[in-house]
This record gives sequence, C-alpha cells and structure tokens, in this order.
Amino acid sequence: MKTIAFIPVRGGSKSIPFKNIKSFCGKPLVCWNIEALENCPLVDEIVIATDSYEIENVILSQSYKKTTIYRRSAENACDTASTESVMLEYINYAHLNETNVFMLVQATSPLTESKHFTEALTLYSQKEYDSLLTCVRNFRFFWNEDGTSLNYDYCNRPRRQDFAGMLMENGAFYINTVKNILENKNRLSGHIGIYEMPEYTATEIDEPDDWIVLENLMRKHILSKVEKLSKKIKLFISDVDGTLTDSGMYYSELGDELKKFNTRDGMGFQLLHESGIKTGIITSENTHIVANRAKKLKIDFLIQGKRDGGKLEAAKDICDKEGILLNEVAYIGDDRNCYELLSAVGIRACPADACEMVKGIDGIYQMKKKGGEGCVREFIELLI
Repeated sequence: MKTIAFIPVRGGSKSIPFKNIKSFCGKPLVCWNIEALENCPLVDEIVIATDSYEIENVILSQSYKKTTIYRRSAENACDTASTESVMLEYINYAHLNETNVFMLVQATSPLTESKHFTEALTLYSQKEYDSLLTCVRNFRFFWNEDGTSLNYDYCNRPRRQDFAGMLMENGAFYINTVKNILENKNRLSGHIGIYEMPEYTATEIDEPDDWIVLENLMRKHILSKVEKLSKKIKLFISDVDGTLTDSGMYYSELGDELKKFNTRDGMGFQLLHESGIKTGIITSENTHIVANRAKKLKIDFLIQGKRDGGKLEAAKDICDKEGILLNEVAYIGDDRNCYELLSAVGIRACPADACEMVKGIDGIYQMKKKGGEGCVREFIELLI
C-alpha cells in the first residue's frame, strides 16, 4: 500500500495570473506544499497534475526526489472542471491499486507543514475513518437569514474561552482510498474524520488580498520559527562523507584515496565565521584529506574517527568547552551514524539523498541539493 499526494495546479488563474508559481515568501507558491510533502516520511509519491509547461519547468528545476508531473487533459483543466474530475482522470490513467491512500493537497494552502501531513496520515492509518478532511476551529458567531442565531444563544453570549466554536473546512488537504474515490466519485465518503489544524491556516489564496494576508501569516507562524532558532545557534557542525562530499571513493593510480568537496560549501563556512558562529566537523573516518580541508576552511573543531553514538558524545564535549547547549547547535548529516546527533541538536538538516532513516527524523530540514553538491551551503543560508 502506497500513499500518494496529489496536487492539481492549473496554469490559468484569472484572479492572480500563474499564481501557483508566483513567488510566495521567496519561493513559488506550489513549492511550499511540495517541500512539506517531500519531508513527510509517510508520503511515498507526489503527483503534480498540470496543464502548464511553465509550471512543469519550475517544478522540474527543483530536483525533488518523490515528485512527478502528470499532464492533465485540457478538458479537466478548464474553469468549469471539478477537482474530482482530474483526480479520477489520473487514478484511471495510472491504474492505481485500490488499497492505495490518495491525499488531495491544495497548493492554495501554503501554510500546511510536514507535521500536519504526518499527524493526519497517522490518524487515518488507525482505520477509524473511511476518509478525512482538515478543518480549523472558528470562534465567530453565525446567524441565519431569518434573524435567528445559528451557533449560540444571544441572550447568554459566551466568552471566547467558554465557547467551543465551530469546525470550518479550510481546504488544505483530504485523505481517502483509491477504492472509495472510484466508487463515490468524491474526495470524501463514508465515515468522515476531521484533522484539526491551527486557526491561522483558515485562509486559502483565491484573491490578491488573500496573498497579502497569508504572506504575513507565513512570516509570523512558520518562517519566524526558523529565525528564532537560528538566532540561538552558536555552533554549526557538519558530517563529511555524503554531506560535504558526494560519498564517492576516488583512488589515484598510486592508490591514494581522494575526496571531492564543493567550493560553495566552503564559502558557507566563511559566512558562518563572519556571523560569529563557531564551526565544527565530526566524522567517522580519520584522514589527512579531511584535516587539510578543515584547516583551509578554518574549522574551529575537527573531530575524526567518531562512529554512531560517538558523534553525539563528541558534540557534547565541544558544548561543554564552549559553555553552550545542544539546542544551540545546528548539524547536517546523511546516514545512520548521524541519527543520534541529528535527533539531539536544536536545528537539524540532511542532504536530498540522505538515507530514509535520517529523513524520518522529526523536524529535520531536507535540503534540495545532494551531498557534495552544495547542501551544506544551502543549510547555512537557511540559518543566516
């Protein structure tokens, strides 16, 4: 059984032209959901259904690992076509197994995070519901057209803290099985469950004013979390093989071992020094190559020959010497021997081609670039 995330994005948008690839807080709108799904360990495949070559080119330029493009028909990309019609078109085209979980994701809800997808899919996996949708709790008072109150007694107006509110569909995403969708021709069916999301995710982008509101909400509720953490970071540590290098083992004719580093990562360490952040390298290997590279990069702490739990202990030793805490450390690594240290630090990241065990660590930032291709620089730029 697979979990497929399906994002329908048309090229034609009358209210906001090409809104799905318009820059939203620094990246194309649709990329926010794609990257949240790429970082969700419970999602196996992400399908972008589009009629637009412009959208396709933007997505393919990002080097996503789980994401594929489906060219939807013109018939199901017009203004009058329903979302269900393109869902059914793709399901029939791909001959999906009926047991597969199918999650419809709306690109117009960019504040959806990886943890929301993970928590909702975990809830759905408990098999209490046939399908599931996302809602937010609304604390507004509603009225009927005939002048009668809908959800409260106006003679006994409750305080907000005493009012349960009403659940409102926010359109972020919907979960069902392929079998149910084929049988009911609908994204929802049977016994429907609800995954409640934060109140700030209530708005979808439909009009230009929505764009302004959601960019401000994104900065306040999501981007600020990274900013607050980065301000605390006092030490940056990197793994070597598979992170600063491409994991390749190169040998000269004389049998000398060689490693390929990326110069852009080197500039990243210079940026850290200029920002007053100490730097470190902790690696399982013990080579002169790494020692020479660390010297050139002016790394403050080089510790070699540390495997598995030894990496975490080495980081703790550095923290003790510097008088800092592990939650003031940022670390990027790619494999099982990085797991303990990645799980312990304040900000954690991995290359795009890290092992699945590492990608599944809660709260980890998965870079777009692979090991040895500038992923460390990418992480540094995220921090500073």
